[in-house]
Amino acid sequence: MTAEFAVALPAIALVLAACLASVQLAAQQVRLTDAAADAARALGRGESEAEAAAIAERISGGSALSTATDGQFVCATLTASGGGLLAAIELRADSCAVTGGR
Repeated sequence: MTAEFAVALPAIALVLAACLASVQLAAQQVRLTDAAADAARALGRGESEAEAAAIAERISGGSALSTATDGQFVCATLTASGGGLLAAIELRADSCAVTGGR
């Protein structure tokens, strides 16, 4: 093994770790967006906030739900932190649905 390769190997490992972490964050954001949409639809159907939070928790795991009502729309906002070394990064997803005639 050459000295140049030995010096470059930690940099290559760091770049690879950053790439894998970004893929993990992107996948978690997709799950969070899907969970926010499901929670908003559940709230729009008239289910309780606890039931909507349970739906969101089942999909995203470890997220906090907050809701808001704006006229005929009900909105769900989910926030979660990135896992592991990326715990300082906060992910957020919003979704709104029409209320069922309330």
